[in-house]
Amino acid sequence: MQGIYTLGNDVVYDQIVALLNSIDANSGSEIPVCVFPFDDRLERLSAEIARRPNVSLYDNQEVIDYWDQFIAGVRPPSVNKKYKISGLHRRFCGFNGLFERFVYMDADTLLMSPLDFVFKKLDEYDCVVYDFQHFFPQRIYNLQSPKLTEIFPNQEFIDSQIFCSGFYATKRGLFDQEKCKWLLSHLQEDGEWELLYPKGDQTVLNYMFMRSGMPIYNFGYQLPKTSRTGNSVTSNHFEEKDHIMYDKGNRLTYLHYIGIMPSVMEAVCKGKNVDFPYRDVFLHYRYLHEPEKRPVFTTSGVPYNASSKPSLVKRILRKLNLSR
Repeated sequence: MQGIYTLGNDVVYDQIVALLNSIDANSGSEIPVCVFPFDDRLERLSAEIARRPNVSLYDNQEVIDYWDQFIAGVRPPSVNKKYKISGLHRRFCGFNGLFERFVYMDADTLLMSPLDFVFKKLDEYDCVVYDFQHFFPQRIYNLQSPKLTEIFPNQEFIDSQIFCSGFYATKRGLFDQEKCKWLLSHLQEDGEWELLYPKGDQTVLNYMFMRSGMPIYNFGYQLPKTSRTGNSVTSNHFEEKDHIMYDKGNRLTYLHYIGIMPSVMEAVCKGKNVDFPYRDVFLHYRYLHEPEKRPVFTTSGVPYNASSKPSLVKRILRKLNLSR
């Protein structure tokens, strides 16, 4: 069985509603979706999931606890203390989850295309991605660590394999207990934790695949420039047609609202006029099934991250209850 996973809690409620609606609109309401709990703040999210017959909340506490323990063992306690562990790693529960093949999507993404071509690629590869993380390898690995070139053959290999964990397709069962013990032994006993980016789980997920020698296919790296698309809202040249985003005529697979804080999106949904890239697209999907509740703005909004006059912007955001 194939399906889609995401991860969240009530903090990202509006984003998950938008994501679920984009899946309904652009992939169909028949595809099963499962939400991993980031933490216990789930009241609103649970109520929303209960209204959707194709969506479930993951509740296997034994598996959740297993991956909680795994991530705690990746780095020394002193490093874990410095860089607090969050619940992002619970996306790893997919390796023990409901679907034989799955696509994981962050809560701050919107699906723009059916995923048939992504699932099809899993016939050849263990992991399929579509991003441009290879432009920023320093966000995946400690490039100063000598262990990097000891473990991986060359920079080209690293560039072709690293990926953003906001969207990836893979398979259940790739990382069983024996494989995880093997990985932890290298991280702990051989000190390979030092080649990881110091915080977060994205670096760990990359390491798990690459250290295990599992092949990764990246559409963003492999496709010719004429047919590949971007995915991040930091790209300002995307065009919208019928609520679908295009990059120079090519339909996006997904749109990733990287860098847009959940508090910004929540405030906009409450009627605060804060602007961010492709806001209308987000609002379309957030209120796809209840358009009468969509906030209407008639004036220009406050930029969510204006670079000029930061002190003034900060005061405005504080007034709008967005500054934390």
